[in-house]
Amino acid sequence: MKLLRPMLLAVILAGAFFYFTTYHPGWMRPAGWFGHSDKVEITEAAGGDTLDSEEQNNITVYRKNTGSVVNITSRAVTFDFFYGLVPQEGQGSGFIIDKEGHILTNYHVIAEARTVEVTLHNRKKYRATVVGTDRTHDLAVIQIKAPDLSPMVLGDSRNLQVGQKVYAIGNPFGLSGTMTRGIVSSIRSVQEPDGMTIDEAIQTDAAINPGNSGGPLLNWHGEVIGINTMIASSVGQSAGIGFAIPINTAKAVLNDLVT
Repeated sequence: MKLLRPMLLAVILAGAFFYFTTYHPGWMRPAGWFGHSDKVEITEAAGGDTLDSEEQNNITVYRKNTGSVVNITSRAVTFDFFYGLVPQEGQGSGFIIDKEGHILTNYHVIAEARTVEVTLHNRKKYRATVVGTDRTHDLAVIQIKAPDLSPMVLGDSRNLQVGQKVYAIGNPFGLSGTMTRGIVSSIRSVQEPDGMTIDEAIQTDAAINPGNSGGPLLNWHGEVIGINTMIASSVGQSAGIGFAIPINTAKAVLNDLVT
């Protein structure tokens, strides 16, 4: 009889534990949860916050010009010792300068290309014709036949001041419609990888990467003041030192390139 009582008590306790943990799981809770609401309380920002003047100007410059910047894909054929003739593809940027479909870009973007394809902001693709090239100034004009084109406004690159704001729009690494912002870091002569010299090149800390070549450098009014052309970097990516050809250099030879 004495042996049965402890066994009976153990059975009762085990049955009670099974009942409350199986059919009433809420009976056992962490002590910290007693008295807490099931809804998580968060702090939300007040709606309707307005943009400051600098943000608004960034947005205005982008919306005004992004539709005029194009992605350029050039295809060439190179010779490989093991494989013979091998197709090669490169990408860069450019911008529309008139309603006739003329596009200004760098010479090195389309150099040696057998075919050149332009992709507009609306993702429509057009076969482009090379109209004129100027290897000395690393400039080229190509042309597409497309309706409702929006030309960019060409500004003045004289009297640029170190410290003034600039914007770069292009297709770095093929990411179309990318805008970066910086300042004019310096005005200096620089030598390109092929040995050509850019006089009074615009140095900027606006991020410029592979694929930005040929795209516009803009002032805070959204006017083109330069053509992004090269970077100074030991890793082949933006290190905060990019260079643009002054737009006045391009305007001086533009008519010759087109005609």
